[in-house]
Amino acid sequence: MAHIILLGDSIFDNAAYVPDDLPVIDLLKNVLPQGDQATLLAVDGDSIQEIDSQIQRLPKDASHLFISVGGNDALQYGSILVQSTPSSPKMLDAIATMKAEFNRNYEQMLDAVLSLDKPTVLCTIYDQCPLLDPAMGLLEFTALSMFNDCITRQAVQAGLPLIDLRVICNEVTDYSTVSPIEPSMAGGQKIARAIATVMTEHNFSERRTVVYGSARSSEI
Repeated sequence: MAHIILLGDSIFDNAAYVPDDLPVIDLLKNVLPQGDQATLLAVDGDSIQEIDSQIQRLPKDASHLFISVGGNDALQYGSILVQSTPSSPKMLDAIATMKAEFNRNYEQMLDAVLSLDKPTVLCTIYDQCPLLDPAMGLLEFTALSMFNDCITRQAVQAGLPLIDLRVICNEVTDYSTVSPIEPSMAGGQKIARAIATVMTEHNFSERRTVVYGSARSSEI
């Protein structure tokens, strides 16, 4: 029997943003085969570097690790884009610096997770939140692409399956009315089904990257 562990941030730990509905962890438990378990170790607000403390709490029978993290790191970089002049070399240098830092932190985190020798699945950062703030929109449609590039590259290099939340959470109703950067129950259902699909379809014995998005998947 599988014991799925959810690591990361509020994409998985979204109970506070769906007060009248089911959070991702409960939706996942509802779609798993009988006998399989799911445990939430993700923490709302956590960043990449805090995954280390999460994996310290892994149950002994943990079988599969799903990681959705990086969005809070991206938010921390948002002010750099807003305060910089778009055409200035300073801004370009800032972008290069924050991408290198994000990539380094993600790589160190992933190395620590992979040292546990458990099947691992990564998630991209979704980028279709219904934001009204122009500054946040700038971050969403520019900076997130380079952060997702880091995640995708590392998934391919390690031969890990990848859930593309950019494709999965593609409707306004997928986002919470409490906070537009968090998944609603509708979005949570899509995320839960994607996790269940990976568990059902992916051959973890082979080191190959398959991208899972919506009802379709594609191999890299």
